[in-house]
Amino acid sequence: MKILVPVKRVIDYNVKVRVKSDQTDVDLTNAKMAMNPFCEIAVEEAVRLKEKGIATEIVAVSIGPKACQEQIRNAMALGADRGIHVECETFPESLQVAKILARLVEQESPGLVIIGKQAIDSDNNQTGQMLAALTKMPQATFASAVEVEGDSLKVTREIDGGLQTLKLSMPALVSTDLRLNEPRYAKLPDIMKAKRKPLAVMSTDELGVDITPRVTTLKVTPPPARSAGVKVETVAELMTKLRDEAKVIS
Repeated sequence: MKILVPVKRVIDYNVKVRVKSDQTDVDLTNAKMAMNPFCEIAVEEAVRLKEKGIATEIVAVSIGPKACQEQIRNAMALGADRGIHVECETFPESLQVAKILARLVEQESPGLVIIGKQAIDSDNNQTGQMLAALTKMPQATFASAVEVEGDSLKVTREIDGGLQTLKLSMPALVSTDLRLNEPRYAKLPDIMKAKRKPLAVMSTDELGVDITPRVTTLKVTPPPARSAGVKVETVAELMTKLRDEAKVIS
């Protein structure tokens, strides 16, 4: 079984995000970039399925500028067999990404697509669902456990009321949640081996997908700064401040 795993290049989650002075976008100058954490979980799950002998090949895909090849190589260092880079100057919107991935699904015919439930930069949580709709694949979102049973897939997913278990026929799509697994770190020998693994580069024009932006960002502003806390001497003083200043109690 072939597994297709999309990975996205995002600003590292440990980095404090800065906004440009003209408030047009986030300032990425000299910012540390990394693989989206939910994509790391997707890669890890694919690698575990391969280690169990269920998957035979893992294909990592990234869409965006040339720098995205760093994240593809990282995925290959973690265990992916080859990579595909769809090169474009910017990061396309969710529907455009889904259309690009749908074309790759058509070309690669994977038995399973494992995708992060959302990217931590745009935070849309849309691409997986859109891709499932475009490819007409059954989907299980927010997966916390995945088991392959012959030609079907048993997925435990997190919902508001607890857990839900679904059984899907393959090919299928799964989007990963935080509790699915804990991603491993790439070892130096694997990082060196990843440099020799095949990485195909193609354009959006080759796939016939228009990536003209349809959403315009009007303004980006940082969250308001938090005011410093104060110490109180008594419970009565605390209650007064909560009632009269914070107005969280009556």
